[in-house]
Amino acid sequence: MNAQTQMKSTSMKPVAILDRDITPEGGDYEAVRRVIEKISVDYREQPSLDALADEVGMSPTALQKLFTRWAGLSPKAFLQAVTLDHARRLLDSGMPLLEASFEVGMSGPGRLHDLFVTHEAMSPGDYKTRGGGLTIRYGYHISPFGIALVMVTERGLAGLAFNDPGDERLAFEDMAGRWPNARYFEDIAATAPYAARIFDPQRWRADQPLRVVLIGSDFQVRVWQALLRIPIGKACSYSSIAERIGTPAASRAVGAAVGANPISFVVPCHRALGKSGALTGYHWGLTRKRAMLGWEAGQLSA
Repeated sequence: MNAQTQMKSTSMKPVAILDRDITPEGGDYEAVRRVIEKISVDYREQPSLDALADEVGMSPTALQKLFTRWAGLSPKAFLQAVTLDHARRLLDSGMPLLEASFEVGMSGPGRLHDLFVTHEAMSPGDYKTRGGGLTIRYGYHISPFGIALVMVTERGLAGLAFNDPGDERLAFEDMAGRWPNARYFEDIAATAPYAARIFDPQRWRADQPLRVVLIGSDFQVRVWQALLRIPIGKACSYSSIAERIGTPAASRAVGAAVGANPISFVVPCHRALGKSGALTGYHWGLTRKRAMLGWEAGQLSA
């Protein structure tokens, strides 16, 4: 669905009584129209919410509320929809991934890949059952970072772990212990397509978003969602992540949630660093963390 289709499918009925606290002089429609026009014309510059708010003389918070009320999605989500729509057309026309990334205003194929990772979170009720009623299929695959244990549900990728040869069972027990009530089946045919797409940058395509299922507590999911927003080639401290999710005093809890991330590499917990910039611990080993950061740097310079 492209951005234009999304807008048509959303209720756009005018509001009878204008909210003067969030509505700029001249009415809702004119402000929304100007923002949509700026996004559609300047999407290559990836305008920020602050820049869009300045365009219509509103505060960022007021614009967020107004635009979401009218369009059914936030300015950022609309910008992503427009960007993806252009990226799909460029890739379908045969343009290489790197060129398409720069053409739509992104820093490189890694950022484009991050945008194409779509995710959903299981409900708190589902999480509390510790995997009860869930069927997880798993398989072991060769990756740039050793042997990868890939775990999938019918809704998408649910687990990605790493191990050295001979430690396959230990890696499985570590992961299965997170959801002890789930049913597990070794199924290479189900996991192979995921492994192939995760580790091959040439398969990071707009028309085939990688579906990820986050299974954790509400706090853990918020931390993992924040990790997904760290661009490739960048890093973020635990304290910064805590601030981003509105819990500035919870750095230690954030660190614990980062360490419990069940989808390594795709949900980039390796990009989380200590406050001093130190690599700190990594569930699958610091050597592997360094390898991931180096591999990503290589993708940006390729």
